[in-house]
Amino acid sequence: MSLAGKVALITGASKGIGRAIALRLGKDGASIAAGYGTDAEGAQEVVDHIGAKRARAFQADVAVVADLERLVTQTIDAFGKIDVLIPAAGIMAPSPLEATSEELFDRMFATNVKHPMFLCQKAVPHMAVGSHIVLISTTLTAASTVMPPYLPYVSSKGAIEQMTRVLSKDLGRKGINVNCVAPGPTSTKLFMTHQTEQSLKMLSSLNPNGRIGEPEEVADTIAFLCSNESRWVMGQTLRVNGGMA
Repeated sequence: MSLAGKVALITGASKGIGRAIALRLGKDGASIAAGYGTDAEGAQEVVDHIGAKRARAFQADVAVVADLERLVTQTIDAFGKIDVLIPAAGIMAPSPLEATSEELFDRMFATNVKHPMFLCQKAVPHMAVGSHIVLISTTLTAASTVMPPYLPYVSSKGAIEQMTRVLSKDLGRKGINVNCVAPGPTSTKLFMTHQTEQSLKMLSSLNPNGRIGEPEEVADTIAFLCSNESRWVMGQTLRVNGGMA
């Protein structure tokens, strides 16, 4: 599944699943535009690992459409095109209904929903036939074990799955494949921040493998969805969770 000669724009590329995606696609030969919010050091580590000839780091506040447009422009200036688009940046801030503020809701949807929609809008004019977009959801949208504090987060990710379904109909006519990956519990800093030793044991026990996932396991699946081998996979949400749900 070589991606040699391809250009991938990935937000959230300085840490977690986004970082694992950038490193995997870079390993497969793609040039990487690594978008980051505040972790300049993490983004530079990704660039250093892949090599400055095939990787650049660009800062952007993904909740601001003007920053997304600038991110696309910088990618085009650096690499001349975009073949793969992965809006991997996201936030998770558990909050039950009674404690959810308007500020938290707006921040959640600006980052998790507005960001991927408008990044697609700005990038698609630069994407040719055979390009790929992979959006990021969560297995919690389908898991019966979801807890009340995940209401804002799961609501935002439910929007991503509908976005995938509709965009695939629209952009498929232009030869651009759109799919979605919905990871289960994965060992990232974002996820681990909200876990206790007890909750990790419980989540591991719910998985037939007896553990939670690793970012690299999600990235491996995304690498397939970015390759020509996935050309007949369109509009799908693939739940990458080791059989948990």
